[in-house]
Order: sequence, then C-alpha cells, then structure tokens
Amino acid sequence: MGNDMYSVEQVAELLGLHVRTVRGYIRAGRLRAVRIGKQYRIARADLDALTGRPASPATVAAAEVSSIVQLDGVDRTAADRLATLVLAGVNTHHDPDRPLRVQTVHDEERHRMKIVILGDVAATADLLRLVDAVLGGDNGLLAGEGADRG
Repeated sequence: MGNDMYSVEQVAELLGLHVRTVRGYIRAGRLRAVRIGKQYRIARADLDALTGRPASPATVAAAEVSSIVQLDGVDRTAADRLATLVLAGVNTHHDPDRPLRVQTVHDEERHRMKIVILGDVAATADLLRLVDAVLGGDNGLLAGEGADRG
C-alpha cells in the first residue's frame, strides 16, 4: 500500500475533508502532489507526511522522476496487454528503497493510451527501456495495430 497514488477526491474521502480543502492544501504547499494534465495525484508518502505518520527511511527517495508515455492509435485490447506487461515489469522490481508507482489510462474514444510513471530515476529508466523494447519495430506488441509513439 506504500506505493499507492490517490486522487484529490480519494484524499478528501480518506481524511473526511472537502475536495476544495485538499486542493487548497496542494496550492498552499501543505500537501505535495503531482499534476497530470488537469488532475493531481498524491503519493501515499506525501499523504502520510501531511497527516503526521512517520515515513520510514526506506520509503524516502533521494531523487524521483515522473514520466508520461503517450501512445496514439492503441485499441482496448492492445492497451490491456501493454498495461499488464508494464505492471508485471513494475512488480518484478523488488527494491523497496526505490518504489515505482505506475498508472495506465486508455482513452477509447481517441485510441490513446498514457502510462504515468513516478519513482526512482534508474528504475523508471529500466521500465521505459522495457516499454521501448516491447513497442519497437515491426515485431513489437503493437505492430500491425497502427500505434504511433507520442
């Protein structure tokens, strides 16, 4: 549960606050959040910091990177396969000192998929190499399905 990412609405519900109050905390700098498009995502460690729960030294990263991979021309089947592969790649990364948080979103109307990765620089780079290898060339996961990397 330490790698969870929450929406503003989820944080408000967990803390028994109004959504506007949580957004105010973010704007004021009291609650750290990552903005993805028009939405905020709050890491469990940042929520714990707000509520005063002590973070163990193993969950504090020296450097963190956020990456968004956008893939155009991806149908639901390919998005599901890619999401499964990416999440399997994350689950095989067993370094508790460098956790990865990953979310995948598929916009069926636009045939677009986004993969949001937050975490350690090296672990994120490894996951991005995996995604690149899977998508690469004519033999990639999405070959023949018209996917263009964005």
